[in-house]
Parts: sequence; structure tokens; C-alpha cells
Amino acid sequence: MRLSLYIGLKWVALGLWSIFVVAPFLWALTTSFKSDNGVTQGATYIPWLEYEPTLEGWATLFRDPAQGGIEIQEPYLASVLVTAASTFIALVLGTLAAYGLSRFSFRAGPMKNSDISFFFISQRVMPPAVLAIPYFLLLQNTALLDTYIGIVMVYTTMLLPIVVWVMVDFFNTVPIELDEAAMIDGCNPMQTFFRIVLPNCGPGLVVATLLCIIFSWSEFFFAMTLSFSNVQLLPPTVVILNSNKMPWWSLSASALASVLPLIIVAFFLERYLSRGRLARAFK
Repeated sequence: MRLSLYIGLKWVALGLWSIFVVAPFLWALTTSFKSDNGVTQGATYIPWLEYEPTLEGWATLFRDPAQGGIEIQEPYLASVLVTAASTFIALVLGTLAAYGLSRFSFRAGPMKNSDISFFFISQRVMPPAVLAIPYFLLLQNTALLDTYIGIVMVYTTMLLPIVVWVMVDFFNTVPIELDEAAMIDGCNPMQTFFRIVLPNCGPGLVVATLLCIIFSWSEFFFAMTLSFSNVQLLPPTVVILNSNKMPWWSLSASALASVLPLIIVAFFLERYLSRGRLARAFK
């Protein structure tokens, strides 16, 4: 009886939470297919029955601004470029740093490996507003303000602690005996890393990649303060659209378009979040 009650309450809680999460997306999706009359006549959700759907909201995303479109294509491509570059660099540097912290002993004064790992993740505790002015002055003095290189550098420093924090934990789950066996077979440390350890930490790479893409794609503060005209990223662009007299259907379509890449990436990478490959390493 208690087990059935627990299962029932669990499913009720999951259902309520799902409604809470999905409802905003459902509202935005239906609004993106509405016209002026469809928006002003009240809350409606079922197309053709409660309102007549139209593709005008989505058409504005691909139309020239001079013809009533939204200037979102260039910021969209810029965000894709910055997110891909910063994620790749952070994964390369952060994974190597995490492997070193997992397999070798370091000491910087009183700080040991665990303290160094905590120092990395502690950088995420610092509010972005504290770093905005130093980053601004640094990029301005190096002629990198409002450039792709400058934004990628800032985003990389923001993502590195996440990669190190995630990958150290996954590397620690791989027995060091695998490294020793590989070195006995003639592998050097780098060959051991790429051939033995890294393939067994695929789920960790997926988790780190997902977190990097989510944080860099949706980052707003640095995108707003460190880029102006030469580099226009998607989050500030969508917020600026919200501040203008933009039709609700076009605004909803642009918001959904900005979320769509995260959904696609999560859908394709979710299947790799399995630790089963580690068990096969012992066979």
C-alpha cells in the first residue's frame, strides 16, 4: 500500500513538473503560429479549432529587415561560431588538465590536487559583474574588444572550470591499473590517455560538452558588455527584440529558434550518457 502510494505521488509530482516545464514552450509555440487576431482574442492552443495558424511569425526570421523581417541570422551564426570554438578549446585544455590532476600529484605551496580542483570550480562562484570591467579593460588594451577572438577567450575561461570539474571525477572512476597495463604494453602517457583512458570516459565528455554548449549558447552578460557592432550574439539580440515593438508571434518564433539548437544537441548526445563502456574495458 505504501509502495503504491509512493509510486502514485511520484508520478503526480513528475506530471506537475512536466506541465510546469512544457507550458511556456507550448505557449510560445502556439503564439508563433498566430496572427494579430489570434493573439488578441485570448488564450488559445488548438490550431484550426481555436485559431487559424499562419507562418508569418517564422517567415520574418528569414525575411530581409527592409521588408519587415528580423535581423537574427547573423547573430545566430555568430553564436554558433563562438559556442563551437569556445567549447572545443575548453574541452581540449580542460580534459588535459583534468587528466593531469587525476593521474599525477601536484603541490603549489599548501595546495594539493584536491585543492587545485576546487580552485577551478570556485571560479564559477564569482559573479560575472565582478569580471566585466577587468575583461573589458583587458580586451580594450589588447585590441580584442568586440572581436570573435576576444569573446571566445572570455567564454573559454568561463567554461574551463566546468570541464575540469566534470572530467576529474570521471577520470578518477577509471582504474589506474588500466594506465599501468597500457604502459607495460609500450604506450607512453599521451598514448595511454588517448587510447585507453579517454575512450572509457565518453559519458564524461558528453556531459562536459552539453554543459559547455548550454552555458556558452545562453550566456548573456558578457555577450552584452563585450560585444557591440562587429560581433552580435543571439541572446542580446533576442532581448533587444523584446524591448522593441515586436509582434508577439515573431518574438515567440525567435525565442524558440534560439532554444532549438540546445534541444537538438541534447537529443543526439543523450544516448551516449552511459557508463557501460567502462565495464567492457576489463574483458
